[in-house]
Amino acid sequence: MRKKVLIVDDNGEYLALLRLSFKAAGFSIATATNGIDALKKARSVSPDAILLDLVLPELDGFAVCETLRRDSTTSSIPIVILTGLASEFSRLAGLECGASAYFTKPVGPQSLVSAVQDLLGKPPSLPRPGKHTKGESSPARRLEASNLA
Repeated sequence: MRKKVLIVDDNGEYLALLRLSFKAAGFSIATATNGIDALKKARSVSPDAILLDLVLPELDGFAVCETLRRDSTTSSIPIVILTGLASEFSRLAGLECGASAYFTKPVGPQSLVSAVQDLLGKPPSLPRPGKHTKGESSPARRLEASNLA
C-alpha cells in the first residue's frame, strides 16, 4: 500500500514541485495551503507523514504542529518542517513543538523525499547520476544533524 504524505505550503509553485516529486517516488499526496485546512486534512486523510511550512495563512505552522501533537489521532505522525525561517530560534522552536525534522528553504525535493522515506523506515531512492556533488552530506546525515543539534 502506498504511503500518504500531506504537503502543507502556501506557495503554489513549490507545492506543485513537491507533489510531483513525492508522486514520482510512489507516495499518495494530499495538500493544504493554510493551517486550518492542514489540521482538517491531517485528521481526515490520516497521512503517514506531513511536510509543513511554518509561515501559513490562518494558523501558522508552529500552532499546527503543536495541535497535531496534542491530538491522539495525529500525535505519532512524523512532521517535517519546511520553511524559509532560518534562525536558530525558529529551528529550535520547530523541534520543540514536536517536529521530527527541520529543513530550511530552498531545499531540493529529493532531499525531502529521502528524509520522509527515512522517517517512515523505507529505503531511500537511489541517487540519480550527477545529482549529488562530492562532499555533499546525505539526506539521512542532514536529518540526523537537525535532530541532534
